[in-house]
Amino acid sequence: TKTSPAPTFDSASGLSLQLLAVISSKPYVELCFSVGFQAVLSAHDSVAQKDYEPVLPALPEDLPDDEEATRIVCLVKNKQPLGATIKRNEMTGEIFVARVIHGGLADRSGLLHAGDRIMEVNGFSVDGLEPEQVIQACSQGTIMFKVVPITERAVHCQTMMFVRAMADYNPQLDPAIPCPDAGVTFAQGDILEIVDQTDSMWWQAKKLPSSSACAGLVPSTELLKRKQREHWWSQPYQPHALTAKASRIIVSPIIKPQCFSSIPSAPSQSSHCPLSAGFRRSLRLCRRRIHSHVQPPACQTQCLSSCCYSALCSPYEEVVRYQRNPRDPLRLVALMGASGVGVNELRRRLIDTNPQLFQGAIPCTSRPPRDYEEPRRDYHFVSRDVFEKMIHDNKFVEYGEYKGNYYGTSSESVMEVLTNGKICVMDIEPSALQAVRTPDLRAYVIYIKPPSAEYLRKTRHSAQILTHYYATRPFKDDFLELEEAAQKMELHFSQFFDHVVINEELQESCIQLWSAATRAQDQPQWVPASWIRPQQETHMPQ
Repeated sequence: TKTSPAPTFDSASGLSLQLLAVISSKPYVELCFSVGFQAVLSAHDSVAQKDYEPVLPALPEDLPDDEEATRIVCLVKNKQPLGATIKRNEMTGEIFVARVIHGGLADRSGLLHAGDRIMEVNGFSVDGLEPEQVIQACSQGTIMFKVVPITERAVHCQTMMFVRAMADYNPQLDPAIPCPDAGVTFAQGDILEIVDQTDSMWWQAKKLPSSSACAGLVPSTELLKRKQREHWWSQPYQPHALTAKASRIIVSPIIKPQCFSSIPSAPSQSSHCPLSAGFRRSLRLCRRRIHSHVQPPACQTQCLSSCCYSALCSPYEEVVRYQRNPRDPLRLVALMGASGVGVNELRRRLIDTNPQLFQGAIPCTSRPPRDYEEPRRDYHFVSRDVFEKMIHDNKFVEYGEYKGNYYGTSSESVMEVLTNGKICVMDIEPSALQAVRTPDLRAYVIYIKPPSAEYLRKTRHSAQILTHYYATRPFKDDFLELEEAAQKMELHFSQFFDHVVINEELQESCIQLWSAATRAQDQPQWVPASWIRPQQETHMPQ
């Protein structure tokens, strides 16, 4: 075995004085008496003389043979937290270390462990004290613990994992968290690095990006799922979103957005809602018409059972850092926004900026071609039977019916654009999120956010909006409705947004959109882990 070198002289600092007699060169003299060199010599002498602090008191001579083995732990606490939580045994009054926070001072020291019994803090017994009193004694300065080490330590589960939060969480509002100050506040869409899953109820995690080495507490999948379920059942009944007649997109709070998350074991389901194919007014009207239809009770029941309960199954989505291989197909760019925000216009302008790079998918329709239309340029024309067979086989990203004819965008049409080396750009409704967030399409979702209603009043006097009764009316009447619809969309689906563009000026927004769409192809992005390893079942620990 390799042994460490032993010091041959225990007073190296004194050598610097003796060197004056033999060194005449000024640079060498300055080097020997520099602060850094003197510090090295001082550290050497401290090690050689075994001058360590603190000096522990000698063991008493009358130490009982049956006394428990204890450990003295000294930690120098500056402004950083200690990184440990404590609990009190209500029966005995004893104080124990409840958990050691990953990356904190206690964890880095390696001297305190969950389950250790604290006997003294700075020489004072803590038995019978409340945890708050012990915490006060540990608030600052050098802290000396006298602890009885736990005999059998728990096996730590410290497999690193990254997840995207699918819900908001505030530890200060959670009465169940063991230590609110140790909790991590996060919002839906935030990326968390899970560093410890030893506790089945409270995981340790860091919100990224993070400059702190110390983790915090977040509820586990099972616990957050339970909290979501309790919150969901406590809410008053709300009608299904698609039963409400409105001239704008309405996202009902009762439909949880997590049902659109990527679930590897579940088959992809197409969304029965219309798409904006190309820039055709009829199809945009088709989309608004679907939103004004009343769903049959059977469909409502099915949607509630599939959407709401699956939402409670995945409060976290496991993600990985992904950078597209140049040999792989390009990623789909999916634009999403409230009706009237300008999604279709931005899509048109983006494609016009570089048709060699950007292209829309050619839609399918069951109606016969008109005189001026060409197959595979304007539409893929198929029979109604073929279209319905494609619906049955889940071939569509989105589809709908308008004036007795089907319209839709197939995933095959999207893939055709991508495999030809172009970026496919399409605008989608929230209900199509599941269909585009797949290992094949790997959609990069860009949310088009409207500016404030006040800004819209100043800049869009002559704009018009399509309503559910297929007429246009001045857009100024819908400023507040647009803002409200956008807020609801953000509330329920912001966790799926990879990028946000505020559409104040079309030219500037188009530049931002172009930059984001090209960046999605070349730069690392957080994507669902199931996209990268779709053949393996991705199980979220409970």
